[in-house]
Amino acid sequence: MSVPMDIARRVADAVLYEGYLLYPYRASATKNQVRWQFGVLVPPGFTATAEHPASVTECLLEGAVYAVAHLNLRFLHVRTRGVERAEDDGYWPVQQLRNGHRTYLAFDEATEREAEVTLPVAGLLDAPERVIEVRIPGDRVVEPIVAPSGEVIGRLVSEHLPLHAALRVSAERVPGPYELVKLRARVENTDPWKPLGAPREQALRHSLVSAHLLIAVNAGAFVSLLDPPEWARPAVETCRNEHTWPVLVGEPGHRDVVLSSPIILYDHPDIAPESPGALFDSTEIDEMLHLRTLTLTDEETREARETDPRVAELIDMVGSMPPELLERLHGAIRSVEAATDHTCHTDRTDRLPPASPETGDSPSRERPPTPWWDPADDATVSPETDSVTIAGVAVSRGSRVRLVPGRRRADAHDMFLAGRTAHVEAVLLDLDGTRHLAVTLDEDPGADLHRSHGRFLYFAPDEVEPLTDGSPAGDPAADGEVGA
Repeated sequence: MSVPMDIARRVADAVLYEGYLLYPYRASATKNQVRWQFGVLVPPGFTATAEHPASVTECLLEGAVYAVAHLNLRFLHVRTRGVERAEDDGYWPVQQLRNGHRTYLAFDEATEREAEVTLPVAGLLDAPERVIEVRIPGDRVVEPIVAPSGEVIGRLVSEHLPLHAALRVSAERVPGPYELVKLRARVENTDPWKPLGAPREQALRHSLVSAHLLIAVNAGAFVSLLDPPEWARPAVETCRNEHTWPVLVGEPGHRDVVLSSPIILYDHPDIAPESPGALFDSTEIDEMLHLRTLTLTDEETREARETDPRVAELIDMVGSMPPELLERLHGAIRSVEAATDHTCHTDRTDRLPPASPETGDSPSRERPPTPWWDPADDATVSPETDSVTIAGVAVSRGSRVRLVPGRRRADAHDMFLAGRTAHVEAVLLDLDGTRHLAVTLDEDPGADLHRSHGRFLYFAPDEVEPLTDGSPAGDPAADGEVGA
């Protein structure tokens, strides 16, 4: 596999499982009751939602008369997993069935599917549209659930329904002197299923989920649709892409692979090298998901493992990750650019030293680069001594306040703090002229540590009430409370 295609498949795999199963990864979690949100191509007869039966990709090739295009359609095929309890008169569906220390859950899984075709571009020009039929047969697997005593107490029934789809490919020359070719690929669900009022859950069993295309050429090159050269811009504007987003994939500078994605990407996307594996939770932050997964209780972890085999692998990955790999998730600097005079220098001619009395030479006019705004360099800002008036009371560092975040927002992390008392550490002013209070909780045993590291909670003035009970806290620095 070529390097560009290898990169393309890594990115495509991330697209394939975008939002596959959301943290906390349990079947019982409310947000996992509505799944499969990206790239869903439903049967044409299903109109109960705004989802579409087809997507269209149009991209441009230059120097492509002798090129061969390799198209790879990839998607997920929903696989239902039912649990049935054995009774005297047969088997009956249940949501879960416990067998010793294991619980079997009814939940949907998914199987990766691919359909590939290789077509000479010249054979597509001035020719009828090529239609590649995609037929995925159904299957049904029954697995008995046997108790430790040897008695069959139930069974698992896993099933794929047949899928019917088509990939329609055509090409045409773009008028003009640049010998461009427009390549068009339409992916459509052709399933004849008649919904008759069926819910979305049933339609998904007949759908292509997370459908996307990888298109590679062995000669010629694709033109970026996001940042085309000026001479190609008029041709780019004629491209029509429906429910998909084609971008260049591979190392920057390579233009031989395109990923037509159901989610918006930029040219040459790649997976962060710090990311150790798939987390299946849309675009959430790796470090946060790893840490939160470690906080699951034993019962929650057990349910997550039983929800999906891929989640069981994820939990094993998180639990076995060495500290040095976890530390890499905390952040990375991809590149550092030199500062320029018009972006990062502060013009402070009044701070230059006077001319040397011995030589009369003027000082160098070169100034050291400084941040474009530095609180330490602005005499009008002093978080240590600034104050803000709240309900007629001047609040500054050392004041005590009661937190009332519900007046402005309803974030759960803030609501947990409603009614708590806090100590004001600084009054801050942002670039829009808005005041903010940095606080530490009175009852927080780690408040001294937070102060020493400058890690505070932040609230707007209308999210706090000043306490005027005659017992305001003193300056922690003056009381010797700040750790060294």
